[in-house]
Amino acid sequence: MNWEAIALSLKLAICAAGILLAVGLPVAYWLTFSKWRLKFLVEAIVALPLVLPPTVLGYYILVGLGPRHFAGRIWQSLFGHTLPFTFGGLLVASVLYSLPFAVQPISAGFEAVDRRLIEASWTLGGSRLATFFRVLLPLSSAGAVTGIVLSFAHTIGEFGVVLMVGGNIPGVTRTVSIDIYDQVQAANYDVANRTALALLLFSFLVLATIYGTNRRALSLWRRV
Repeated sequence: MNWEAIALSLKLAICAAGILLAVGLPVAYWLTFSKWRLKFLVEAIVALPLVLPPTVLGYYILVGLGPRHFAGRIWQSLFGHTLPFTFGGLLVASVLYSLPFAVQPISAGFEAVDRRLIEASWTLGGSRLATFFRVLLPLSSAGAVTGIVLSFAHTIGEFGVVLMVGGNIPGVTRTVSIDIYDQVQAANYDVANRTALALLLFSFLVLATIYGTNRRALSLWRRV
């Protein structure tokens, strides 16, 4: 197996999951509690990567981060290089592609919290920020864990978006999914099979962890 590609994929998934945790919590909170009439438009934008072909999303990210567009020009002026075909470009693409996998479970966890507990915290003088960290987040921790674990696992298995934005540069943008593709193209089926089997087992363990964690959390909440 290509351990360099595996290490790069793990690094990418960890960084993306951390960013999605920081971004997903406020976005999910706003989507859950906002009363704006056009909120459904934001929900559709967040969920768009679920239905959009990865190559289409990757193409627009690639163009948007390029030197001919505003974001790409700003980045190039600040750092002297463009984001496409770099690890930073992969990270931006992974965060955008996995955003709904983090936001939707977190939002579902927020919605499952009894609103009377939140209102009781406000009545007792708790600020919105204190209520979020002391009441809302602990009671919806299963949703937050599910969102972060799903986004981590989803990033590990990315192919289309990663290939479009990062290409296939060894040690820089060649992730484990691209390595499997390369091994199949080179007729190295034994190596591809071992790597694919490792990803299969990893995905199974991730899903088993999610379902087991949610079941224990629900059982504990019912006892409380």
